[in-house]
Amino acid sequence: MNILLADDHRILRTGLKLLLASQDDCHVVAEASNGQEVLERLEDTPVDVVLLDLSMPVMNGIDCLREIRRRHYDVKVLVLTMYSEQQYVTELMQLGADGYLCKDTLDAELFKGLRSVVSGHRYLSEREARSLLDGVLDGAGQHPALSAREQEVLVALVHGHSLSAIGDTLHLSVKTVSTYKTRLMQKLNCKTKAELVDYALKHHLM
Repeated sequence: MNILLADDHRILRTGLKLLLASQDDCHVVAEASNGQEVLERLEDTPVDVVLLDLSMPVMNGIDCLREIRRRHYDVKVLVLTMYSEQQYVTELMQLGADGYLCKDTLDAELFKGLRSVVSGHRYLSEREARSLLDGVLDGAGQHPALSAREQEVLVALVHGHSLSAIGDTLHLSVKTVSTYKTRLMQKLNCKTKAELVDYALKHHLM
């Protein structure tokens, strides 16, 4: 399988290349440090599967996935990220990801995920599958669904980061972050930051 590695950390990409090189059927044919570069590589490089991170500059993994599906590229997408929350798993799979893994996954799980999606199957590790199931059993949907970006802003706000700090981290303007904050307050029916923290903890949104 021809693999495109998409992650903004060069050292991590190097480590993944060495790991994948241990498998006879895994060939890293291209690399990208942001979503825009992924789209550029897909224009001129035959790729079977994109191993896609979510937090990248210029264009994040979520927007990149949307664009890959909008352009109808004939490629599988396996998300490899640090985020394991149920909201992320749900949104990415709904957007058209073929699989979802966390970066602390075992090597064998990564190989299994790659081979599974290239074979035409959708893939979740046991942990991600359990997360989706727990969301259903716990009554997910009793609170408004948050997009992955809203989730990122919520977590940052709850941890006490300023609007400007959040903007720098997520590559957004302060005005845009403020808009997200206002939208979160409205969606979650919170009037103060303290209420926002209580809501996030109560509904396991952290």
